[in-house]
Amino acid sequence: MNSLNIRKSDTIIVLSGEDAGKKAKVLQTFPKTGKILAERINMCTKHRKPRKQTDPGGIMHQESPIYACKVMLICPRCKEPTRIGHFVADDGTKNRMCKKCGDTI
Repeated sequence: MNSLNIRKSDTIIVLSGEDAGKKAKVLQTFPKTGKILAERINMCTKHRKPRKQTDPGGIMHQESPIYACKVMLICPRCKEPTRIGHFVADDGTKNRMCKKCGDTI
């Protein structure tokens, strides 16, 4: 199982692809495939048929997963895209840290 440095509700910036330069919030992570689902990133169209009389049908727009290596975490303190370091605190908990400002994430 692959581990991701990015977690749910982190703010990210897209590095490459159609949505390069966009900032978004992470909705879901998929560690086995190495992908993430982000808000309004990698939008695709889906043609949906109504199953009941009350269900809406038509062309729906929804997010699709993007590889985690194509995004970078934005540090909540320094507001810069940064790499992530890992360390064990004195109480034994594992934490993430910003490589630019050194603050814990």
